[in-house]
Amino acid sequence: MDEHTQALVELNSKLERLLSGIEVLGANQERMGDDISKIKEAVYNPDEGLYARLRAIEQWKESTTKIQWMIISVVVMMAMKQIWEIMMVSN
Repeated sequence: MDEHTQALVELNSKLERLLSGIEVLGANQERMGDDISKIKEAVYNPDEGLYARLRAIEQWKESTTKIQWMIISVVVMMAMKQIWEIMMVSN
């Protein structure tokens, strides 16, 4: 009978450890769910999220590229005008 009691006590302690581990797992899972919700909000928030920031950067880059090409075109045209004037004055 003593062996059975000892086996039951050992089984009871193992079950308690298992239940404790399950509780910890549940708490960690709940915390991870909260963290994932925060990450989703940071990424997908339409006003301040990651995608909104990337969209703003892409729009800025697009407009800046257009302005750069306009400036380069003006500089090239001015240089060609100067060369043309130098060629016409020397003739």
